[in-house]
Amino acid sequence: MGGFPLTAWQGYLDAHAARFLDEFAELLRIPSVSTSPEHQGDVRRAAQWCAARLAAAGFSEARVCESGGHPLVYGEWLGAPGRPTVLIYGHFDVQPPDPIELWQAPPFEPAVRDGRIYARGASDMKGNLMIAVAACEAFLHTSGRLPLNVKFLLEGEEEVGSPSLPAFLREHKELLAADLAVSADSGQAGEEQPMLLTALRGLAGLQIDVRSASSDLHSGIMGGIAPNAIHALVEILASLRGPDGAILVDGFHDDVRPLGPEERQEMARIPDDTPAMLRHAGIRAAHGEPGYTPRERNWARPTLEVNGIWGGYQGDGVKTVIPCEAHAKITCRLVPDQAPARVLELLERHVHRHAPQEVEVSVRPLPGQGFPYRIPDDHPGQLAAERALRTVYGKAPYRYRLGASVPVTALLQEILGMQTVAFGFSMFDEGMHAPNEFLRLGNFAKGQRAFCLLLEEVASD
Repeated sequence: MGGFPLTAWQGYLDAHAARFLDEFAELLRIPSVSTSPEHQGDVRRAAQWCAARLAAAGFSEARVCESGGHPLVYGEWLGAPGRPTVLIYGHFDVQPPDPIELWQAPPFEPAVRDGRIYARGASDMKGNLMIAVAACEAFLHTSGRLPLNVKFLLEGEEEVGSPSLPAFLREHKELLAADLAVSADSGQAGEEQPMLLTALRGLAGLQIDVRSASSDLHSGIMGGIAPNAIHALVEILASLRGPDGAILVDGFHDDVRPLGPEERQEMARIPDDTPAMLRHAGIRAAHGEPGYTPRERNWARPTLEVNGIWGGYQGDGVKTVIPCEAHAKITCRLVPDQAPARVLELLERHVHRHAPQEVEVSVRPLPGQGFPYRIPDDHPGQLAAERALRTVYGKAPYRYRLGASVPVTALLQEILGMQTVAFGFSMFDEGMHAPNEFLRLGNFAKGQRAFCLLLEEVASD
């Protein structure tokens, strides 16, 4: 019990711990790989399993919903009139398990070793999904009610960018309406150190296409006369950033919300894992925008990266041509209050301004645009989560930002108008998207307690 006062829901969690683990393993056995057409039926099977599991937990409504792509699952218990409503988000799809040969055991045959359960999807994020369901069941099967109204939205396309989710949210605004969203797709800093996510970066990307002639040209016959598409592209790309990593696009930083002294102090309070990250990645030294620490650049400053570049002859040996076309893909991680459309507009203007006059240049946006996200530190939902974590861990959570993008968080704010508290119990070293993914069983149990406390804390506000 770890010093927790015995409540009805805590007793229930303890009594049914073995069953919850068995059910977790049952869900892990479903190879719900959303990116693979051959697993389309398995993704649907996982959706059906989740809907049935919500019904068994005591939700008055639980159903599979069609989306035009992989299905979603909706569940609700609305038996607390006058109380707040929380929308719990998660996903039941997983990444491909490749390379299979690096797994110590088959990726869809869960194995428990040394207090951990190994399987694809254990940490990302079937474990967190089951934590939330178990917590709700503990209330419903003891007191017959939840302390507030709860809706579930579980999707089967998160690992492929949630392409069907925006339309589903827009079409079902009334169904999904809530006072607060809770994303179970999150984690903690350590087994003994909680953390709360406060911000995510957004995303904007484009492709640059350069054409200099109607076809590749002989470098002897046309050399010294014809422009080279690759040279032109390189000139454009070099104009985007300075040697020190500073972004040189006019207006790019105009909408960036500056970091305040308190925010910088909060980041500095968290132990710095930059040296370990650099060693793990084989990087000689950190590189980036001057005037900021590596963590500040990674968590709270925008980026501009060339993700791919191609053109000309790629085969063995030499082909003496002047390439007539060249291409590059660029993505930018955005921070509050940058808007993807505005950033793309600035990038396009910059590209055309710096393109050599003798070539033709076109720019087109890439899929996957998304807004950045920032929840206020004093948001009631965030404070409720902090109280719940403090009770379970005995210490205040770190407030951290994530340099990556989680599109659903921004979508829930943009479309449904609700803030999202990130409340999960995975850890960054658990092999998400990699061989031998696992979840710590101690966090599986601890998360259930924390989720029960979170629901009580939000209900009491």
